[in-house]
Amino acid sequence: MPRRHCVGPAAAREGEAPRGTAMGSFQLEDFAAGWIGGAASVIVGHPLDTVKTRLQAGVGYRNTLGCIRTVYRRESVFGFFKGMSFPLASIAVYNSVVFGVFSNTQRFLSQCRCGEPEASPPRTLSDLLLASMVAGVVSVGLGGPVDLIKIRLQMQTQPFQAANLGLKSRVAALGDQPAYQGPVHCIATIVRSEGLAGLYRGASAMLLRDVPGYCLYFIPYVFLSEWITPEACAGPSPCTVWLAGGMAGAISWGTATPMDVVKSRLQADGVYFNKYRGVLDCISQSYQKEGLKVFFRGVTVNAVRGFPMSAAMFLGYELSLQALRGDHAVTSP
Repeated sequence: MPRRHCVGPAAAREGEAPRGTAMGSFQLEDFAAGWIGGAASVIVGHPLDTVKTRLQAGVGYRNTLGCIRTVYRRESVFGFFKGMSFPLASIAVYNSVVFGVFSNTQRFLSQCRCGEPEASPPRTLSDLLLASMVAGVVSVGLGGPVDLIKIRLQMQTQPFQAANLGLKSRVAALGDQPAYQGPVHCIATIVRSEGLAGLYRGASAMLLRDVPGYCLYFIPYVFLSEWITPEACAGPSPCTVWLAGGMAGAISWGTATPMDVVKSRLQADGVYFNKYRGVLDCISQSYQKEGLKVFFRGVTVNAVRGFPMSAAMFLGYELSLQALRGDHAVTSP
């Protein structure tokens, strides 16, 4: 019995003509479903994202539990949701584009390879790999400024060590006063002091993180969902989507941690002072001061947070995609 093909990122069902709001391989539903899944992932994952950012780019935290206790003691439960409004508004759009680009690129490559523009041919690993790489590149263009603003807002209440005052301080005179009053003020401050290029600080590190990261995100999800789903089923159940999506997220975020540390440090750099001149300088300084282990700081919280975030992302994506298309490939077991 031939293996059936999942919906969404795993492509349309075998033998079924694509149904979308545009002709050929392009389907707008993928973008709409990505927006819904993105919003779900932000709500689920932001508290642990704050902990991850503080561990990687902050000072005074020894481990994950210590960071959680410190944030709660100093800022209450609201500290874990600091900077969430901007990601909630923007990352939903960001995920919409990433999932839309991946799904449509993968579908386009498969159809070009088979020469059947009105069919849904089986995909290959090369199709998935190239589509994931395209999605990774696009993600940097859209997600760079979003990540930067989120991290600046998350980091601005960090203890400012006196030892750092010898560097180029921007707001040392402000004491404990936050550097930014919100997302809009943060954007305006960065553009005023660093220009438009300042919004893409850490973009090279993000590119090195996201291109392989999305390959280890979409590809495991596609194959895990197919492997878990019985051949007799038309498509993966919600439980399968949840499990495969969560595992893919844990794999992707866990392996992306070294470059995520570098990216977080580069983007947090500039809240109070300028410390790094680029990716290589950040890697060099971090290694000299803290050793190799610094690049795996936050790997546990990254993997743990990656599971529920990605599970919510893929589940929201797949279920909303089925609702938009009016079919029922994803059904309860």
